[in-house]
Formats: sequence, structure tokens, C-alpha cells
Amino acid sequence: MRLHDTTLYTSLFRYDDNLLINPHVWGQPASANPLLHLNKADGMGWFGNYAQSFEAVWAGARPWTPDQEGTAAHGQD
Repeated sequence: MRLHDTTLYTSLFRYDDNLLINPHVWGQPASANPLLHLNKADGMGWFGNYAQSFEAVWAGARPWTPDQEGTAAHGQD
């Protein structure tokens, strides 16, 4: 688990060769928007594009350390 302060308009959840993508529509909760399930295939395609985005945010994120995080210290907490 990592935390970041990046403004995103899509939630990405990656596990192995799968991506769950939840695009956000302004003014609507995430639960009211679609969930896309992508599997890794040869070539870049949608999976590769979203995976690159995920990796870029992950690389700049900080590890979650609950004992060191202050209450509402970051906008995403």
C-alpha cells in the first residue's frame, strides 16, 4: 500500500496480469461509475497504457506507515 497526492480521475487496482479500472465522473461517487476489468495481452493496448500510468504514480508514491501518518495530513488520506 502506498499513498500519493496525484490528482487522478480513475482508480486503478492492479494484481498480476489484471487491472480493475474505475473511471470517475465528476459529481458522482466511485460506486456509481463503471468498473472495467482488463487482462494483460500481447502488445500495449489499453492494459499497457493503464499499467504505465499505474507504475508512474506508484514510483512517486510513499509507503503507507500508519504509525507515522497524521490525521488528514494529506488530501488523499
